Amino acid sequence: MPRIALKPLLLAVAAACGASAHAADDAATRVKALNALLAEQWEYTLRHQPEFATMLGDYRYNDAWSDASPAAAQQQKKDNEAFLARFKAIDTTGFDEQDRLNRQLMLRQLGDNIRATELKLNEMPLDQFNGVHLMLPQFVSMVPFETGKQYEEYLARLNKLPALFDQVTETLRQGERDRMMPPRFLLEKVVIQIRDIAKPAGEDSVFGHPVAKFPDGVAEGERKRLHDAILAAVDEKVRPAYAKLADFVEKDYAPKGRSEPGMWALPNGDALYRFAIEQQTTTNRSPQEIHDLGLAEVRRIEGEQLKIAQKMGYKDLKNFREAMNKDPKTHASSRQQIVDLYKKYIAQMEPKLPQLFGLLPKSAVEVVPTQEYREKEAAAAEYNQGTPDGKRPGRVYVNTGDFRNRSLLNIETTAYHEGVPGHHMQIAIAQTLPGLPPFRQQAGYNAYVEGWALYAERLGEEVGFYQDPLSYYGHLSDELLRANRLVLDTGVHYKHWTRQQMVDWFHAHSSDDEPDVQAETDRYIVMPGQALSYKLGQLKILELRAKAKAALGDKFDIRAFHDEILNGGALPLDVLEARVDGWIEKTKAQGAKKS
Repeated sequence: MPRIALKPLLLAVAAACGASAHAADDAATRVKALNALLAEQWEYTLRHQPEFATMLGDYRYNDAWSDASPAAAQQQKKDNEAFLARFKAIDTTGFDEQDRLNRQLMLRQLGDNIRATELKLNEMPLDQFNGVHLMLPQFVSMVPFETGKQYEEYLARLNKLPALFDQVTETLRQGERDRMMPPRFLLEKVVIQIRDIAKPAGEDSVFGHPVAKFPDGVAEGERKRLHDAILAAVDEKVRPAYAKLADFVEKDYAPKGRSEPGMWALPNGDALYRFAIEQQTTTNRSPQEIHDLGLAEVRRIEGEQLKIAQKMGYKDLKNFREAMNKDPKTHASSRQQIVDLYKKYIAQMEPKLPQLFGLLPKSAVEVVPTQEYREKEAAAAEYNQGTPDGKRPGRVYVNTGDFRNRSLLNIETTAYHEGVPGHHMQIAIAQTLPGLPPFRQQAGYNAYVEGWALYAERLGEEVGFYQDPLSYYGHLSDELLRANRLVLDTGVHYKHWTRQQMVDWFHAHSSDDEPDVQAETDRYIVMPGQALSYKLGQLKILELRAKAKAALGDKFDIRAFHDEILNGGALPLDVLEARVDGWIEKTKAQGAKKS
């Protein structure tokens, strides 16, 4: 047996240990650099998106608006390119999973922002669903009004609003030059919206509401001055700016809007739609594949609905739908009834949550009616997030307009979607997840966010709700709506469907009330790809649940699975799948050790 030289061996071991320690120190230094750069980029985001900062409860920029000019969009593209290069330069060797993921997601986010500007998607900033004209009135309810300083900041914002609208107009003109134009018939609706917002004066204006009553935090001697200054800004700055924008859209912009509803009619339209699909679904699925999936899902869900119709004595689904549409008992009798039902269903779900989750939301959610100036174009319901500290609760806005034509059947399932365990629960948890950088706590990947909310609707059945056949039919109707969206979105933007073809499909394959049919149709036209996110996200979560259950058997815990889905914040679907796969393997290994 050869003799071993002990001293060189010890020296080699010591050297290896030293190298390992050095590598660990080096990795720690690079992680620190990554976190510092993430913090810098986050501060940049808040500084350049003051409204977003306010929404999150960061009030440092409460006297400012975002710069909506074409020049600002190009400058931010350059800034994003510079950030991208700096993040790429960070070596992640030796990083743990979360740190690697932080860099990976930031690279993805910056790259997506750059591509969107290159594709000129920022050049269509107004439509009947989105735009500064609608955002600002809604935004007033998110602004804090507790001190004199906050009223002064609000006054500064009101005085700067005409300049903001001039920037938007400049961007609209750039879009016109580049032929990036929304459909004309929808821009005509935008004119009506803008004029409706501009009409009320003084305290009757949504922008004047904050001075109707002052809180105790505002000194008595300051109230009259602030009251008069803010109303002067409303009547002399804000309302004239709205009127000027309405005139421009009506006379100069809308007449040049595109005549076809589909995105294919835009320059480079097919590539724009592929990008929209990628962004909204975080998948590379083709439009044809998505269309075919939609057709299959529509057939499956309508088959389930037919069973209910037949049990209730109807020979086919068409006759059952017609009966439900004509039955006054299935429609709202007042605006307040709609609000009260949403409140009721959210309240009955809340005590059931511990059966399904370990993670629970810490902030409250409230139900409020959609503002009347938005009713004609707004969705049946939508969620606005609160602040991470819970001081401003999450809000479910419910559309009570044209209430006699609004069905009651799908309110229960929609309440779970928008409230708990849907949007409010997921977003409120994400906002307070420890250890995640803010850009991940506030991430908004639509396929995850909307996929989770649609998945959450099914959880009502698992805790014993939807016992009434009509309630379950309403639940299926909402799922059918999301399946229809796969067909309709790809239909208009890929298969060149007309608007009438979309409406005809809705009438043949849904029991949605007429206000929703019209609003939903126009929504898909101006928000390409967004409608695809619900079903594709839901199906992925269901697929991951089935995979986990098959792999873990009796070790599968639904609470642990749900927590794993929620505890990383919103993620692209491919990243979510990789995380769940890792969790499955880790859970299996832990089970093997115990046995």
